[in-house]
Amino acid sequence: MPRRQSDACLAHDIAAGMERELELELELELQRPLLSSKEQAKIPLCVMHDTAGKPSPITTPTQSPMATTEPGTGPAEDEDETDVIGDLMGHYGKWQLLMTVLLSLFQVPNTFHISSSVYQAANKDFWCQRPPHLLQLPVDAWRNLSSSQDNCHMRAGIDWSQLSNETLPSQMEAAAATTANDGKLIACNSWEYATNDNVGNTWTSQWDLVCDKEHLKNVAEMFFLLGVATGGIISGYLSDKFGRKTMLFISAVLQTIFGLWLYFCSSFELYLTLRALLGLVSVSVTYSGLILAIEYVDGKWRTIAGMYNLFPLPISYMIISGLAYLTQDYQRLQLCIGLPGIFLCFLWFVVPESPRWLLVKGRIEEVKRIIEAAAVFNGRQLPPDYQLTPPTQESSSQDVTYLFRSSYLRRISICFLCIWFTMNLVYYGIILNMSSFGGNVYLNSALAGLVEIPAIAVAMYIITKVGKKWLFCATLFCAGVACCCAAITEGREDMLWLKITFLMMGKFTISAGNTIMPVYTAELYPTPIRNVGVGACNVAAGLALILTPYLSLLNKIEGHLLMTLLTAGSIFGGFVVLFLPETAVRKNAPSATNRQNAAKQV
Repeated sequence: MPRRQSDACLAHDIAAGMERELELELELELQRPLLSSKEQAKIPLCVMHDTAGKPSPITTPTQSPMATTEPGTGPAEDEDETDVIGDLMGHYGKWQLLMTVLLSLFQVPNTFHISSSVYQAANKDFWCQRPPHLLQLPVDAWRNLSSSQDNCHMRAGIDWSQLSNETLPSQMEAAAATTANDGKLIACNSWEYATNDNVGNTWTSQWDLVCDKEHLKNVAEMFFLLGVATGGIISGYLSDKFGRKTMLFISAVLQTIFGLWLYFCSSFELYLTLRALLGLVSVSVTYSGLILAIEYVDGKWRTIAGMYNLFPLPISYMIISGLAYLTQDYQRLQLCIGLPGIFLCFLWFVVPESPRWLLVKGRIEEVKRIIEAAAVFNGRQLPPDYQLTPPTQESSSQDVTYLFRSSYLRRISICFLCIWFTMNLVYYGIILNMSSFGGNVYLNSALAGLVEIPAIAVAMYIITKVGKKWLFCATLFCAGVACCCAAITEGREDMLWLKITFLMMGKFTISAGNTIMPVYTAELYPTPIRNVGVGACNVAAGLALILTPYLSLLNKIEGHLLMTLLTAGSIFGGFVVLFLPETAVRKNAPSATNRQNAAKQV
């Protein structure tokens, strides 16, 4: 019995020691972003290193010998770390360029679907339906005659059969007055819609979403964004469990099916359900494709590949504005944006699974086939006897509570939750409300997409030269100033061109900030809880997306309210960024002496 107690105590001490060791490693990781470069150099790369900085005999199987830290440069950052897969097939070459470009094409139908409501739910001029024999009566005369000033009610008790299109207006008014029921109004049960308004058939005219049903347009868009918010929470888990490629193409197939089904759908209730499912799978396409693109490359190219994956977004905004102008029918537009998914599904035979995910799962032969094909495409020579060993998978029990277990984590978590919420509220508040800003909605949307192209390019270039904090802060403050100027010009038709100019300036700056935000977030969160942190930020972003369709209602309360809210959100987000730490800027290029021989073992 004493022997068993001794063994139990020994096991408990070992477990406690391992837990203290992991806590120490996590604490060192959390402190690193807040320290200077000299102080960071004093922190060992791993708790397994001795006080002299020499590695212990236990080595990490996933570390590449060519990713060692050079003397005097300090520990390598996450974005500069490489592994044997990148060393063998190339960190970035023609193969990676081709695959990441192909994967970026999946952003096209995603952008189509998320911005389609700008045109499909556009407002139309409407009025209570005229009797069949009065269809030639001018609309303004009909509105006056039926006292339908709000286009939702009309006079009760009038015998319209006594009137005709040839009746003089004064005679019609007199006849209507004699048969009217003391000016009592009744609700209209059917409506007519303007036909020459460059909008065409929309949800409004298809399902009579006017008067007391007008809010259902926002509900339809909210269902889609609710699906996006839900998919953002679960897509990362599913991608880790079933594979990036598998989830990408399953989601792409479902996206195509739901997108084309919406073309044939005639029931509004079914339409809502399909919109929610479409949003759910669309965000899975986005995340799975982005993760797959990042895992094809290595080292510093991960950040760059993740950012230029966004380039199809502004191009898609311009394309769908042209399609909407040419079709001017929500069903034909739905068909046009649903068809591209069919062609993307054939990329299953071209795009391979993530070799790094396969290695973690122990599928060595598949990894070797991908490495050999990529190396041949990149013109690299592989060692004849290289070996690959799956890394040891440590059980991870991190949950959302880990985001608040230290002052550093509490600070960045609260800040990023606020920033992701405000960023998505402002970014999509501008994109999805183009039809309520005045002017030509097709031209405004195309310009909004056009200005985003240089915004992404400028952000990609600048963050490689300077830190991300002050640039990110500047983009939010500048967006707030632009929205404030647009709010000042609100309601003045003679200054509409100036208002649109300020809106485009705001779109430029907020797009640059939206490009920096996910990269900055991933860098500040420690590696052990990075997925948890980014996942929590996606929840905040999802809440903002759900609220976005209802922002247009603010203009009905007060004309300046929408732009005022976007101004306040941008400035608040920029202020919160000030509480975040800066990230390091890489100044020393890696030495060529560490990149001479290909690694033989992971």
